[in-house]
Amino acid sequence: MDHDGYFGSPPDDQHTPGVQMDSDTDMAASASASSSMRPAMFSSPTAHARKPSRMSRSGAPRPIITPTSPLTSTIPHNLLPSAPASPPTPAPSPTPTQRVPDWSTAAEHEDSQIKNTRALFSDMNRAERLRLLGELLNLCDSHELSFVAEFVSPRLKKDPFMLLPTELCLRILECVDDPTTLARASQVSKKWRELVNDDTAWRLLCQKYSYRGLSKEERSEEDDPGDEMEDTKPQWLAPSRASRTEDTMMKEQLDSSSSVGEPENLRTRSLDRTAKRQLSQRRPKATTYRSHFKQRYMVETAWRQGGHCDARQITPDQGVVTSLHLTKKYIVVALDNAKIHVFDTNGFHQKTLQGHVMGVWAMVPWGDLLVSGGCDRDVRVWNLATGYPQFTLRGHTSTVRCLKMSDANTAISGSRDTTLRIWDLKKGLCKHVLIGHQASVRCLEIHGDVVVSGSYDTTAKIWSISEGKCLRTLTGHFSQIYAIAFDGKKIATGSLDTSVRIWDPTDGKCLAVLQGHTSLVGQLQMREDILVTGGSDGSVRVWSLVDYQPIHRLAAHDNSVTSLQFDNTRIVSGGSDGRVKVWDLKKGTLVRELSTPAEAVWRVVFEEEKAVIMASRGGRTIMEVWSFSPPDEELEFEDYRSSSPASMPDRSELDYSRPQSAALPSSSSAPRPQEDGGDVTMADAAEA
Repeated sequence: MDHDGYFGSPPDDQHTPGVQMDSDTDMAASASASSSMRPAMFSSPTAHARKPSRMSRSGAPRPIITPTSPLTSTIPHNLLPSAPASPPTPAPSPTPTQRVPDWSTAAEHEDSQIKNTRALFSDMNRAERLRLLGELLNLCDSHELSFVAEFVSPRLKKDPFMLLPTELCLRILECVDDPTTLARASQVSKKWRELVNDDTAWRLLCQKYSYRGLSKEERSEEDDPGDEMEDTKPQWLAPSRASRTEDTMMKEQLDSSSSVGEPENLRTRSLDRTAKRQLSQRRPKATTYRSHFKQRYMVETAWRQGGHCDARQITPDQGVVTSLHLTKKYIVVALDNAKIHVFDTNGFHQKTLQGHVMGVWAMVPWGDLLVSGGCDRDVRVWNLATGYPQFTLRGHTSTVRCLKMSDANTAISGSRDTTLRIWDLKKGLCKHVLIGHQASVRCLEIHGDVVVSGSYDTTAKIWSISEGKCLRTLTGHFSQIYAIAFDGKKIATGSLDTSVRIWDPTDGKCLAVLQGHTSLVGQLQMREDILVTGGSDGSVRVWSLVDYQPIHRLAAHDNSVTSLQFDNTRIVSGGSDGRVKVWDLKKGTLVRELSTPAEAVWRVVFEEEKAVIMASRGGRTIMEVWSFSPPDEELEFEDYRSSSPASMPDRSELDYSRPQSAALPSSSSAPRPQEDGGDVTMADAAEA
C-alpha cells in the first residue's frame, strides 16, 4: 500500500468509507484533523494526478451522490446535513468568521496537502466542484456534518438592512409592534440602531398603546384649569393626563420626591413642618415619539409592578376623609372634623385651613382657589397660596352636600335644603337660586353652561347656569339618586334602586336602563363611550355607551366601593374593605393591589404618574402618596430593559393574601351607616 489517497472502494478489510492513509504518519494526521473538527482531506499531494474512480465490491462503478442529485434520498438519514435553527430575531447574526478552522498546529505535510487541495478545487468547473463536495460530505459522520452546517449557515445569511433601501427598511420596522423587539434590534449593529432610532416605528407604537399627548390647554402653563372643558384634539409628543373625577385635570408633569419611605414609616404633621422640603423638578417634555413612548412605557410598567410609596399620618386626631383632590400644585384633604389640610404634591404638609365649624362635606379646587362647604351651611372661598379665606358665602339653610365650578369665577353648590345656588366668586355674591327639587340635592355635574343635579327626590334636573332656570326634569328612578356623570352628550345617574339610567340631555329621554348591581350605585365616571360604575355590593362594572351592554363585571371588594376612577388604561377602585385595586380597563383583569390592606379606604385619586390614597390604618388617618415616575437616569434608551406591557404577567393569576372570586363578595360584618334610609359610603356616616 502506497501513501496515495484514492476515491475508489475501500479494501476488503476496510469496513467504513474513508481516506486511505499511511499506517503511521497519515493516521496520526487523521486523528489530529478529526480532533480539530476538520473535514477529511487527501493524503497525498499526487492525489489530484489521478482521475477519481469509484467501484463497488462487485466491480461495477457506483454513482457519485451529491446534495443536488435526485439520488440524495439514498443517503442514510443520519448522514444528511440538517440546518440548525436560525437565531431568534433580532439577536445578532453570526459573523462570517465564526469557527474558522485553525491550521496553526498542522504538520508540515498536512499544510502542503491543504494547499494542493485548494489549487485542485480552484481549477475545477462548477459540476466537478459539486461532485467533489458531495463525495466529501458522503464521507462525513454526523458530528462533522454538524460542523459543516454551522460553518456554512452564517455565510448564507444576509443582513437585509445593509442591502435594502432605507425607506424599505423603515417600512419593515413599522410592522414591528413590540417595543422590546425594537429595543433589542437597536443593539444588533450601528446600522440597525440608526434605523430603529427613526421616529416612524415609535409613532405607530404610540398610537397602538394610546400614548396620546396633551391637549392644547394642557401644554400651556398660562391657561386656566377650566379651559379643559373645551373640546380639543389631543396632540402628540407630550405625555397625556389621566382624568379625575371631582377635580380639574392636571396640566403639567411633576416628578416625584426623591425621598420616599416605606408605608410603615408614618410622620405626623409636626414632623412635616420641620422636614426638609424637596422641590419637584419639572421633567422636560418629550420631543420625539421615541422618547415620549419610552417615558410613558416606563410609567405603565411602574403602575403594574413598581412605584414608590410615601405614607404618613396626616393629623393627630382621627377623622373621616370626606373629599380628596390632586391638582398640579396641591393635595387637598377635607375631613368631617371641620379641617382642610393642604399638602404639596409630594405629600409634605403646607397649611391647615380652619374656619368651618362643622364637618366639611364638599370642596373643589381651581388653581390657587378652593371653594368648600359643609354642615355649617356656609360656602367658603380660600386662597391656597396664602391659606387665608377670601369670602364666606351664606344663603343655604342646611348642609352643603356638593360643589362644582364652571369657571374661575363661578361656583355651584347643592344643599340639603333642596336648592342649588350659583355664586359669583369675584364679587362674593349669589347670582341665582335654583329651586325645583323636593329633597336633598346629593350630586351635580357641569359641562359648559349646563349643570345637572341629582336628588333624593328620585329626579335629576338640567339647569342653565347663565339663565338660572330649569330646562328639563329627568324622571324614572324609584329611589334616591346618589351619583351623576355628564359629558355634554349623555347623562348617567346612579340610584339606590340599584339601576343606572342613561339620559339624552337635549330632550330628557331615558336612553337605557343598566341593570346588574344589587345595591346602591354610588360611584360613576363617564369617559368617551365608556361608563364605569361602582356599588355598595362591592362590584365594579364597565359599560359600553354605544350599545349599552356590559363589558366587564369585576368582583372588586368585599364591601362598598368608596372610590372609583379610570382613564384610557386602568381602573383604580377603593373599598370599605380597606383595599385599593388596579384593573386593566380593556381586559377586565386585576393588575395589582396597591398598598397593604387597611381598615377602610376613604378616597383614592390618581393622575398619570401619581396616586394618593386616604385610608384608616391602626385607628389613624393615613395618606399614601404613590409615585410612578421613572428616574431621570433611566430615561436613557441604552438602559431600556423593561418587558412589553402586552407581555406583562396577568397579576390576577398571582397569589394574593385573599383569593379573588368571580362571585359576588359577601358583606362585611361591620355595620354600614344609613343616610336618609339609603346605604351610603363610610364618609357619609359621619355627616350630622
